[in-house]
Amino acid sequence: MSPELIGLIVDSTLETLYMVGIAALLGTVLGLPLGIFLATSGKGELFEAVALNKALGVIVNATRSTPFIILVVAIIPFTRLIAGTSIGTTAAIVPLTLAATPFIARIVEAAVREVDHGLVEASLAMGATPLQIVRKVLIPEALPGLVLGITLAIVSLLSNSAMVGAVGGGGLGDLGIRYGYQRFMPEVMLIVVVVLIVLVQAVQSFGETLARRVNRRLRRN
Repeated sequence: MSPELIGLIVDSTLETLYMVGIAALLGTVLGLPLGIFLATSGKGELFEAVALNKALGVIVNATRSTPFIILVVAIIPFTRLIAGTSIGTTAAIVPLTLAATPFIARIVEAAVREVDHGLVEASLAMGATPLQIVRKVLIPEALPGLVLGITLAIVSLLSNSAMVGAVGGGGLGDLGIRYGYQRFMPEVMLIVVVVLIVLVQAVQSFGETLARRVNRRLRRN
């Protein structure tokens, strides 16, 4: 393998980590409160707002139902408005974040709904406010599930980051398409796949280890 090719693989891997890292962070910042609201705004719940809950649910479902590659193309004007361009790794963060946010929101919603409702009722009986219940009961109790869910979202983002390479998004997907497919270099395609597998395995192992540690700490408390 030539030093030039090794350099390209390293640069592309760093671009992928940059895209996925920022998109995962933004997706969590946006998806966490959205998911908590979806889980607590139904009829008779902490932040009852049934109509808004249903409207947000429809938007989340519509975004999640849109194939990622179509989403990337459909929001090109929005991407250009936010990032100043529709090509490159920074521009790719916009569709990756839009895809990650509803995915993470549904994961958060599911994790929060798993929390024993008796804990919420007991907290209300002791005079806790809804925000205190979210901060001191729902999030801590759902933490292991949240960690595993966000791990799953990051793995999904790694897959999507390879897809944005088809539209000039940079990263490992772009390298695989330009060199592996267009220049007929199957060894490059193979290396790209291997690197993605290693990244997915590393993220999954780290997430599972972190979730176990969080769970043990909760049980000790």
